[in-house]
Amino acid sequence: MKIYKDDNLLVGFETSDDAGVYKIAENKYLVQSIDVITPVVDEPYNFGRIAAVNSLSDLYAMGGRPLTAMTLLMYNCDIAGSIMHEIMQGACDELGRTGCVLVGGHTLEDNEVKFGLSVTGMIDDGKIMKNNTLKPGDALVYTKPLGIGIITTAIKGEMAEEDEISDVTELMLLSNQKASEIIKNYPVSACTDITGYGLAGHALEMSKFSGCSINFFTEKIPVIEGALNYAEMGIIPAGAYHNRQFLGHHYSFSENHRNKEMLMFDPQTSGGLLIGVNRKYADELVNELKRSGYKDSCIIGEAVELADHYIVFE
Repeated sequence: MKIYKDDNLLVGFETSDDAGVYKIAENKYLVQSIDVITPVVDEPYNFGRIAAVNSLSDLYAMGGRPLTAMTLLMYNCDIAGSIMHEIMQGACDELGRTGCVLVGGHTLEDNEVKFGLSVTGMIDDGKIMKNNTLKPGDALVYTKPLGIGIITTAIKGEMAEEDEISDVTELMLLSNQKASEIIKNYPVSACTDITGYGLAGHALEMSKFSGCSINFFTEKIPVIEGALNYAEMGIIPAGAYHNRQFLGHHYSFSENHRNKEMLMFDPQTSGGLLIGVNRKYADELVNELKRSGYKDSCIIGEAVELADHYIVFE
């Protein structure tokens, strides 16, 4: 595909990074991204909030500070206008919490409700956090438990318990903003947020474009309570199977943890940050993340020299 570029484009789509980065002055970069999701909870207001947190996460994964946003809302005209208002209000409230200004948006008629935001931010310190700069020897830190897609699938199937709904909603509303600020104080080599391609899919992008492999410590990867039981019942989103198919021969999985395999491919709405950091500082980083509200943060793997597979679940 032939596209126009200039020297100020510092991060495009070639490495499947979380956002585009464009230089506008020395050490000042514009950061742009867009994300759209379908309803993951029944409450319109919380759906709008989650959509905003999810979209802003791309900027945080790059080290950006949100400035402006535009909404994209697709809906069936038979749906009550009050529902659309609640979705928008939820998004506006989350944007307001971050100081991000809503400047407009667009609507489309669709049979299924979909909502998302195009977000623009700024990197003021010249430090871009990319997904393709992981170094062998780095520890991999993750800030949230897996299983969001499985629990929200159970919600759609009216199978989830009230406490599960409450817990997964709180998890999706946990912004990566503070984590993004924290990791700037550590020797972080690479970062990405885990969303639609699941842990395995986004880790593949990180390892492949960095030219190394990632060994995951499967038993140490945190999982939402109840998610494994639903997975064993077959309550798994279709996207997880697509993600596994996408990885193909690029990963290997230990037979000792085979019951957890689909959780590694589970699409995460508003997932956590996967952070490559110098091993010497990884424990300190995890402790600070925990103190700042990311209670499930832990070391889940390590980067190694390129091997037979990009991703290994030990």
